[in-house]
Amino acid sequence: MRLFLSSRGNKYILVAVDYLSKWVEAKTLLTNDARVVCKFLKSLFARFGTPCAIISDHGMHFCNDQFAKVMLKHGVTHRLATGYHPQTSGQVEVSNRGLKRILERTVGENCASVSDRLDDALWAFRTAFKTPIGCTIYKLVYGKACHLSIKPEHKAYGLAY
Repeated sequence: MRLFLSSRGNKYILVAVDYLSKWVEAKTLLTNDARVVCKFLKSLFARFGTPCAIISDHGMHFCNDQFAKVMLKHGVTHRLATGYHPQTSGQVEVSNRGLKRILERTVGENCASVSDRLDDALWAFRTAFKTPIGCTIYKLVYGKACHLSIKPEHKAYGLAY
């Protein structure tokens, strides 16, 4: 996909990945400052609980006093990934690649609709069968299959329909 210039005024996509379940949360944002990052993380904490640690890059929106105060308040350890060890942020890169591929196929040439299509891309990503875990990420997190409006054309190995 070409550079994500702007979609409804949003220029950034903030992505968070749970390392155990591989659950992905993403949001299009107008800015990438500490305030919007903290607001995004607080909404995740309210929905899923607080994690033990958050691993991020060295971006200014993660390395500042406001972010540090939120992490301290919620008892979350903030760890920084280094450029010398790319495996640290490898799961986020894999998730970014998967979301980007889905968005490229659904958005096409109209980059203005990325903001509208992000929720659909997340749904597709979460409900796709993942061979390494033997189920969908949705089923791993919620313990049940997601209701799909279509019937699979081909049976996947390891699934009971």
